[in-house]
Amino acid sequence: MSEISVSADGFVVDAGFLGSVFGVAPDTIRAEMRDGTITSRCETGVDEDAGTSRLTFYRAGRALRLVVDDKGSILKRSSFPVSARPRHQAGRP
Repeated sequence: MSEISVSADGFVVDAGFLGSVFGVAPDTIRAEMRDGTITSRCETGVDEDAGTSRLTFYRAGRALRLVVDDKGSILKRSSFPVSARPRHQAGRP
């Protein structure tokens, strides 16, 4: 699997890739996504950004932002510190 693939439900980002960015094992990434420790946001580009999406992952005061095309190829990548975000709880929006 490449770092990002596209499915009928949207983008699928490889846990090994995220683990290498955040410095943890892929199993930790999976567990933290399930329990809400890692949160994410996907934004679809409009106007001059049409055909791209911005995927942002938040973990432990850091964010990873990826700008990808509609095939999942990474066009831009950045990582930066962020303020602590509230933890997502299952069953709550």
